[in-house]
Amino acid sequence: MRKTDFKSVVWQEGKYYVSQCLDVDVSSFGKNKKEALAMLQDALELYFEDMPFPTKTEQAKKPFIASITLQHV
Repeated sequence: MRKTDFKSVVWQEGKYYVSQCLDVDVSSFGKNKKEALAMLQDALELYFEDMPFPTKTEQAKKPFIASITLQHV
């Protein structure tokens, strides 16, 4: 059995915490950070029941976070 690490981000949205995997398009939420990550793990396990498990994960070289400003009326 092989293990693969997936990166995720967690943030608070209202009274819940949202957890999102950065490697595949899967997310979940919980009442606290720990629960949000546990729910994300469950969601990833369900996701990979139907999808082929990646043989390797690609890593972005020198990623950065950028802000984009939109004008609206």
